[in-house]
Order: sequence, then C-alpha cells, then structure tokens
Amino acid sequence: MTELLKKKLNDSKAMRWSVLALIAFTMLCGYFLTDVMSPLKPMLEKELLWDSLDYGFFTSAYGWFNVFLLMLIFGGIILDKMGVRFTGSWACILMVVGCALKYYAIASTFDATSLILGFKTQVFLAALGYAIFGVGVEIVGITVSKIIVKWFKGKELALAMGLEMSTARIGTTLAMVLTVPMAEYFGVFDELGTFHPNIPMPILFCLILLCIGTVAFFIYTFYDKKLDESLEADGEEPEEPFRVKDIFSIISNKGFWLIALLCVLFYSAVFPFIKYAADLMVQKYHVDPKLAGTIPGLLPIGAIILTPLFGSLYDRIGKGASLMIAGSVMLIVVHTLFALPIFNVWWFATIIMIILGFAFSLVPSAMWPSVPKIIPERQLGTAYALIFWVQNWGLMGVPLLIGWVLDTYCKGPVVDGAPTYDYTLPMAIFAVFGVLALIIGIWLKAEDKKKGYGLELPNIQK
Repeated sequence: MTELLKKKLNDSKAMRWSVLALIAFTMLCGYFLTDVMSPLKPMLEKELLWDSLDYGFFTSAYGWFNVFLLMLIFGGIILDKMGVRFTGSWACILMVVGCALKYYAIASTFDATSLILGFKTQVFLAALGYAIFGVGVEIVGITVSKIIVKWFKGKELALAMGLEMSTARIGTTLAMVLTVPMAEYFGVFDELGTFHPNIPMPILFCLILLCIGTVAFFIYTFYDKKLDESLEADGEEPEEPFRVKDIFSIISNKGFWLIALLCVLFYSAVFPFIKYAADLMVQKYHVDPKLAGTIPGLLPIGAIILTPLFGSLYDRIGKGASLMIAGSVMLIVVHTLFALPIFNVWWFATIIMIILGFAFSLVPSAMWPSVPKIIPERQLGTAYALIFWVQNWGLMGVPLLIGWVLDTYCKGPVVDGAPTYDYTLPMAIFAVFGVLALIIGIWLKAEDKKKGYGLELPNIQK
C-alpha cells in the first residue's frame, strides 16, 4: 500500500491516457463550434442575406478579445498562477456562454435596417458570441497543452499531443460533414412552398455538445487533484512559482519568437482557409453545396490519422524542426495548386486536400511538443498563451482580409440568389503565408543548432 502511495498517478499508463481522453473530448466539442459556420456560408448569404464582408467580420471576431484585450495573455498568467483546474473550468463556461449568444443571434429575426457599429445586428451579435467563445476555447487550448506536459513529460509527450489534436480535428470533420445535412434535415417549407434550411440547428447541437464537454473537463479536475496529491506523497518538490518578470524571460527568447511566428503563419494558411473551403468547392470546383463540406472534411480526417503518427515519430527519433519545414513546403504546394486555373474538378480538389492534411499533421505534431524544450515548465502556461495570442492576430485578421478581398476584387454575378466569387487571389495570399512559414522554419532549425534546444532530438527519455 505504501508503494502505491509513493507511485505518481501519471506513472500509470491507463490513468494518463484516460485523462487525455477526457480533455481531448472537451477540445473536440470546442473545435466543432469553431468551424460549424464554414459550410453554412452559402446558406447565410442566401437565407440571411449576409455577404462575404459580413462573414469575414464574423469569423474575425474569434480573436477580438484575445488580441485587443490581451485575454489570452491574462489567461496564461492566471493558468501559471492558479493552475489548470481553476483556469480550465472557467474557460469552459466561457465557451458555453459564447455559443449560447451565437445561437440566439442566428436563431432570432432582426430588422434589416438595424445596425450596430455599421454591421447588421444579427452579424454583430453572432460575432460577439463567437468572440466570447474564442476566449474560452483558446484558454482551454493552452490549459490542455499544459495538462499534457504535466502528465506526459519524459514519456509519450508528442504522441499525446498528437492524439489530442487528432481528437480535436474530429470536431472539425464533424462540423464540415454534418452541418449542412443537419440544417437541411430540420429545414421547413414556407407558405409558398419554398424550402428553408434550419441554420440555427447545428449551432444548438454545438451548444449541447459543449455542455457535455464542460462536464468532461470537470471530471478531469478530480484526477488532477489526485495527481497533485501523488506528487506530494512522492516527495517531489513543488516548482518555483511563476513570477511576472518571467514574461520578459519568455519574450527575450529568440526560439520562442520563431515558434510563435511559425505558428501564426502556418495556421493563418490553414484555419482561415477552412472557413472558406466549402465555398471554394462550390465556386471553383462546382461541388453541390449540400456536399461541399465533405471534401474540406478530408483535411482533418488526414490529420486525425497522421498527427499521432508523426508525433510518435518525433518522440522516438526527433527531427522536429525538419518536420516543420517539410509541412511548410507542402502548404506552399497545396495553395499554389488551389490558385492555378487547372483541373477544376472535384477529384483534383480532393487530392490537394489530402496533401494539405499531411501538412496539417506534420507542423503541429512537431511544433507544440517543441515548446517545452525551449521554455521552462513553470512558464509554459504563459508561453503557450503568448504563442496563441500571436496566432490569434492571424485568426482574426486573415479571415477579414480574405472576406474583404473576395467582396472587393473577386465578386462575380449573382446566380440563383447567391453571389459568385473567383478564389484565385485568396489562394495566392494563403500560398504567401506558406512561403513565410518555410523561411521561419529554416531559421528555427539554424537557431536550434546554435542554441541546442534539442528540437532534432527524441522526446522519450531512456
């Protein structure tokens, strides 16, 4: 019995993988709502009379509070000060509140002339809900990253992070594949016999799912408390507490900034692309709008399979910086092919999307487990928060940029009540982000060789 008490809880494989399942499910719920509006863009324009600028404004709201009010940075500091249980629980509640406001906005009817800050009331309220949700899901994200380091450090760290990301990507896949069929299934005919899809229904489903995900995180908190007790029983000294001056230690670290820049450039070419991918399938590849989310849905499916595989590879043989460089090269190839006026057929788009799935797996599987090699564990919450803050500039600005570019330079004639768009210029913009990510990746590899972070070394300690 004494031996059992002395054994740390995270030494148990069954326990640490069970804990991973709980927190990964919470992230799956969050990612479902993050991308649920993407396949609905054509419906929003036809049924609710949104345009691409409205949609870009709404999508950019994800980063409003995280960027301008520094909520992510404050969240990281609170995480390092107060711990994962307190921070994660409140962040989950914020996700639910934000989703509820978003559902209210989409489910309600507003006067067409009613505006807030120059935007339609419905668009503004939906964006506000998405902004609140963005604070919650991003803070949950950094909390989950710190939880995984806490339970898997010196063990299968990259594999665990890869599996968590894969589970989260299932949420993206479900959003891309199920959203339109769900809206269609619950749709109704008006008195003139015109069919109207039920756009709020997928968001209501997300709200229910988020409540379940929040319960899953609350269950995790009991195991986290037991882990702390097992660490104390093992006689492990508590880490030196986080101090505010540690922020300056983080931001003066060149390796940190290279990871942060690679993160924002890479994700700016992926997540904003996903927001427009279903519409791209309709506009360029002539896919039926009811099936348009299926092809982009292949992207996270590929990541679901490959991210743990590449994470396990990083755990065992290293080569983290090299994996990030390879993923950036694939990103450039993919968006260049999307931009070129060739093979405008569904099967070619499918092949390109599968390749993007490889890139979407390579970079994150190496990038996130590399942060603990550069930053001390007591500073990890703030470090991840700062990286996510930099990332949110891209997640906020790029969707708005793409929406503005489409509305200003790429709009075509209206067909069947919905506008048409030429996606060549937006895809070229995404390709440029890939080029910049490649440059940063090469720079990071050189810095690792100079400073000896160990990015090319395996994670599992023999």
